[in-house]
Amino acid sequence: MMRYEVKKVFSRTSSKIAVLVLFLVMGVTCCFALDISYVDEEGNTQRGLDAVSKLKSAQKEWAGELDEKKISQVIAENWRIRNSPEALAQDITQNEIAYSRGQGIKEIRELLNCAYAKGFREYDYYRADSLTEEMAADFYKNRTALLKEWLEGEAKDQFSDKEKQYLIERYESLKTPFYYDYMAGWVQLFEFAPTIVMISMLILCYLVSGVFSNEFAWKSDAVFFSSEYGRNRAVLAKIKAGLCIVTAVYFAIFFVYTGIMLLYLGADGWNLQVQSSMAGWKYFYHITNLKKYLVIGAGGYIGCLFLSFLSMFVSARTKSTVMAMIAPVMVLFLPSFVGNIKSPVVNKILGLLPDQLLQAGNALNFFNLYSIGGKIVGEIPVIIVLYAVLTAALLPALYRTYQKAV
Repeated sequence: MMRYEVKKVFSRTSSKIAVLVLFLVMGVTCCFALDISYVDEEGNTQRGLDAVSKLKSAQKEWAGELDEKKISQVIAENWRIRNSPEALAQDITQNEIAYSRGQGIKEIRELLNCAYAKGFREYDYYRADSLTEEMAADFYKNRTALLKEWLEGEAKDQFSDKEKQYLIERYESLKTPFYYDYMAGWVQLFEFAPTIVMISMLILCYLVSGVFSNEFAWKSDAVFFSSEYGRNRAVLAKIKAGLCIVTAVYFAIFFVYTGIMLLYLGADGWNLQVQSSMAGWKYFYHITNLKKYLVIGAGGYIGCLFLSFLSMFVSARTKSTVMAMIAPVMVLFLPSFVGNIKSPVVNKILGLLPDQLLQAGNALNFFNLYSIGGKIVGEIPVIIVLYAVLTAALLPALYRTYQKAV
């Protein structure tokens, strides 16, 4: 029965086109994500595998612990490059030659811009150029100092005293110094993962939207429900088919995307702290790149599963495929209607909406905190558990709704 339901979904031409579109979008996304450039010593920009290899070699030369000595060396090297005749010249080619010499420390330089920023939420690309070697000792101290300054100033009304203390403790307890290494594969994978997960969700909701409403659209519901197993095994078969379709398609896309990214760019840096890259510098979660990847994968799957089952539930309830498609889209666009309201309460509510699961990598950067049993926890573990429970709760509701459909 389940195989028959799956076959019915993919026998439609529109479903085949939808899956094809999904893979095409993934391919286009990968093309953008894999567009890594490298500037050679003559100032010429290169792309392709050779550029990836050269960039990797340049950054590997600086691999190691980001201790005070290494930070001091990077500051000195950056000053030397930025004050070289090539960097100060008015000729673009000469400027590119100077830029080529700093590609090995490019990511560390970005961390310097973050660590020595004028404010917690400020960023100045040229901040690293004004640093001196003596300032290297403040690299990690500044990370916590900027947080404290922000909590006492701009964000003083956004958090309770207990939440502020929690954030400070998370910052102070992070193990330092960080280890630095080439990790372009993970950085690019994380940046474009929300696009892959979001388009997967839309296609999946389309695929399963007619699982429960097609019998009514085809005027075959009377035959379906009057059959021996029409109100029990057949309903279960539809639910299992939906689960099978979502699981198979989601992980096929997600793992193919992962394979393309890491095979091309390399999986180096999988065990590094996420704070060792600019994108994760402000995280209060103590996780590695691999754990961040698992969070993105798990969050995306649970989000797709929940919204797909929500689509199926609406389909069973309204007997309309169109309504089943509209429902998850409305849920996703809800934050855009209330997102401009500046309120800590609104922020906490928005942090619990399912769209956060589809962009779990970005949500790691949000300071949404919740008190559960007197314990402060971040947004990510809350929404993963919450929607896993809600998804499980949808199953019996879905079964009973369609079983009693007339």
